Amino acid sequence: MHDPELALATAAAHAAGAVLLRHFEGVFEVETKSSPIDLVTSADRAAEAVVIEALRSVHPDHSFLAEESGLSGHDPKYTVLPGPGELRWVIDPLDGTTNFAHGFPHFCVSIALCDQHGARLGVIHDPIRGETFVAVRGQGARLDRNARPGRALAVSQAGRLQQALIATGFSYQRATTRDDNLAEFCRVVPQVCCVRRAGSAALDLAYVAAGRLDGYWEYHLQPWDVAAGSLLVREAGGQIRRLDGAPWQLGCADVVAAGPTLLPTLLEELRAAKIEAP
Repeated sequence: MHDPELALATAAAHAAGAVLLRHFEGVFEVETKSSPIDLVTSADRAAEAVVIEALRSVHPDHSFLAEESGLSGHDPKYTVLPGPGELRWVIDPLDGTTNFAHGFPHFCVSIALCDQHGARLGVIHDPIRGETFVAVRGQGARLDRNARPGRALAVSQAGRLQQALIATGFSYQRATTRDDNLAEFCRVVPQVCCVRRAGSAALDLAYVAAGRLDGYWEYHLQPWDVAAGSLLVREAGGQIRRLDGAPWQLGCADVVAAGPTLLPTLLEELRAAKIEAP
């Protein structure tokens, strides 16, 4: 993966990760956004500023869609993906903010460079573990450790739910929306090896790409949660769909990701839960 944009994104993610570690071990401010459980910290904003500055200094002509600052650049109208011939960076400076705010050491920086077709490269950096998951469209996915090139990624070959370690999450809207994921969760839990709810959609997708998780699903996601991770899964041989089985693209708020053998079974159970829910 000798891609200058990948090197740039990786360096920006590492710089933001260093910012997060300094805040994590020190003092930071915590505020709320859309609800009392939707948190933002001073670390989110500081890390985002570092990423955007690093990318904009090289590509002032690109636009940016970031969790805390929204859409910036030359595009006057909000769209998830840029128009033909344009490029957009989609950035989550701190995925796992609730974990971070509570001192739970599971969070990451997620950066994707997108064209009109979706993510063309993605980087997810876990500063606690020194792990960086990278992917380039058509070139596969890789896990680097401590800034050293590592192994190629491949999704799990698990074919039965009874064998599977599955991840999911619950949105900030879970108290007010019908799509609260409770019926799906209750349907899947008895049928799988175990379910994890670790609190970072980006890392959940990276772990599916690495074969650490056999599958993952969630509702109410934002583009910056999944832009890089979705490319990792696909480049590692996995598949992504919407919960109703429809094709998934960046901008869809619900996602199911797994290896090609397990995905149909997982989708079947999730759809059944939706149909049977009161």
